[in-house]
Amino acid sequence: MDHVNTRKEKIQLFLNILWPIMVTQVSLFAMNLVDTMMSGRVGTDDLAGVAIGSSIWMPVFTGINGILLAVTTIVAQLVGSGRRDKIAESVTQAMYLAMVLAVIVVTSGVLWLEPILSMMNLTEPVTHISFHYLVGLSVGIVPLFLASVLRNFFDGQGFTRITMIIIVLAVPFNILLNYGFIFGNFGLPALGGIGAGYATAATYWIILFFSIAMTFKLEVIRHYQIFVVWMKPSWKMWKEQLSIGVPIGLSIFFESSIFAVVTLLMGIMFTTVTIAAHQIALSFTSLIFMIPLSISMALTIVVGFSVGGKRIQSAKQYGRLGVWGGIGFLAVGAVFLYFLREQIAYLYTNDREVVLMAGQFFIIAIIYQLSDAAQSGLQGVLRGYKDVKVPFITAFTSYWIIGIPAGYYLAAFTQLGPFGLWVGITLGLTCAAIGFYVRLQIVQRRAETQFAQELENK
Repeated sequence: MDHVNTRKEKIQLFLNILWPIMVTQVSLFAMNLVDTMMSGRVGTDDLAGVAIGSSIWMPVFTGINGILLAVTTIVAQLVGSGRRDKIAESVTQAMYLAMVLAVIVVTSGVLWLEPILSMMNLTEPVTHISFHYLVGLSVGIVPLFLASVLRNFFDGQGFTRITMIIIVLAVPFNILLNYGFIFGNFGLPALGGIGAGYATAATYWIILFFSIAMTFKLEVIRHYQIFVVWMKPSWKMWKEQLSIGVPIGLSIFFESSIFAVVTLLMGIMFTTVTIAAHQIALSFTSLIFMIPLSISMALTIVVGFSVGGKRIQSAKQYGRLGVWGGIGFLAVGAVFLYFLREQIAYLYTNDREVVLMAGQFFIIAIIYQLSDAAQSGLQGVLRGYKDVKVPFITAFTSYWIIGIPAGYYLAAFTQLGPFGLWVGITLGLTCAAIGFYVRLQIVQRRAETQFAQELENK
């Protein structure tokens, strides 16, 4: 990854980094999609059970993954400033931290999973499937977090194709494992929706194996001697990574948790049919969101690289390119989503009642996705500047002080019913996008002033 000057070169560099991330994210989500679709073919209880289990797991996963995302920002700025000799130690310390976080997550699950599920108004089969789906998935938590560190290490240097190759290789394994564990093929037990958890955990181990293999196989990575030279754990470096990663993780947690909370509220307030319809709409719109999410991740890399090299105008140009690109993509996708909403729902289930309700959720999703694309891109730019604390406060306020309460009120006390929860999501995402935009203007002006002062001092 090199600094470039012309607009055409910037677009080319951005796209070279973006498209492998895009393939990676879509492939990763395809794994979750396979879980949902195959579970739905077993029965509505299995679909709802996996939906509840996923709604509990995804905020935890995305929050921890956000903490580990600090590695991308740190590595990108080290590369941009020419300090590559500091990268190996940062990555090794991040792996230590990832293992500690994995132990904390598993321990928390042992203590709190059963009480959380017991608080929900779920049928006994749905509760059973949700619980054991998460038990199976927990087997893969340690390799997942370690693989996330390695992915961020690759991506931060602009080597996004490495991660793409790893994930693309893992997807067929995931499909076959789901086919085996859910339906009882290849001599495996037929576990229904529960089997999706074990299949996903096994896939995480496969991804870690491929990731480690890449650190030894590729010369551009091998010279860092990851897994060869080990440093002592350093609380000082953990503190640096946590100071960046925790606000990122909490911001992502607050965003992803609003979808999880909405799913949990669906389970408490409405029927299994409503839960299934909600999960279908959420699953497919989340697949579409992988594109602006990929743009956000690419923005963190190129903006961080530019800021590390004191090229503030380049950082601003990348920001405009990425944010408007994400909004434009979802605007086009909204047209197709509107006209094909029922056909899409039929990919998940043959239940006509569920399909019709999912189609109504899709209409609301068309609106909220535009705000989601904007806030995601803006956060990616801010992370490139290592500006994470104010965005964390903005995210918390938008999603939990505005979005969730508004959604609950509309669902419980108006004619909107379950659709009111999605209106609340839309409101929260829109407020977040506005807040991130205002913050970015401040950060960019500050960076320009600081750079100008450094030039004068020289």
